[in-house]
Amino acid sequence: MPRRDKGPRINSAITADPVRLVDEKGEMQGIVELSKAQEMAGNASLDLVEMSPNAEPPVCKIMDYGKYRYEQKKKANEARKKQKTVEVKEVKISPRIEKNDYDVKMRNAVRFLNDGNKVKVTMRFRGREMAHQDIGRDIFTKIREELEELSNIELHPKFEGRQMIMVLAPK
Repeated sequence: MPRRDKGPRINSAITADPVRLVDEKGEMQGIVELSKAQEMAGNASLDLVEMSPNAEPPVCKIMDYGKYRYEQKKKANEARKKQKTVEVKEVKISPRIEKNDYDVKMRNAVRFLNDGNKVKVTMRFRGREMAHQDIGRDIFTKIREELEELSNIELHPKFEGRQMIMVLAPK
């Protein structure tokens, strides 16, 4: 039987001889010949599964391999469910932003941070606005102060071309 890429070797795919055997009750049977271990697994109508191939001698266990694989997949799915992916949400503003627009953008930023996402604040400067970068810095300072208790600054305000960017991470 050819070696599978995933999972342990089972039954006739096991090549090591002798093996350290653990029976279906979880009790150590000691070091036995491979043929005897396969015979014991056959008598119990279960599979012989190589659990630790790198041990000396390799550890094999008598078990229901289908049930074992099912439980492994279930554990992996549970672990995947519990993972939280952090997204980077972007809030775009302008140096000429009005009070109401600013309030809406801040509400969105607070919501994003409370959801556990990072917030990238981007301010685009157009035309002659580049001459008034101090206005942009003031707005970024105001944002930083308002969101101070909810976030940590991951990337301090800096210029990239005609944009000023700041990244906030949730606390």
